[in-house]
Amino acid sequence: MENKKFVLCIENKDCDDLEIRKVYLVLPDLESEEDGYLRIIDESGEDYLYPKTYFIPLQLSEEVKEVLSINK
Repeated sequence: MENKKFVLCIENKDCDDLEIRKVYLVLPDLESEEDGYLRIIDESGEDYLYPKTYFIPLQLSEEVKEVLSINK
């Protein structure tokens, strides 16, 4: 569970499928991260790239990560 990263959405300009103040799981995509984007499963249920600036990284306990990962 320790390799899972979660972020908090703080911006959704022109992105109807992101909710501000919602926690999202980040899917691994090192190339996109180097380009300034994160791969997120949004409200449509699909994964898309969004600017890193739309999110704040979260430091969560393993217990919280496990709870947030259910059905993801």
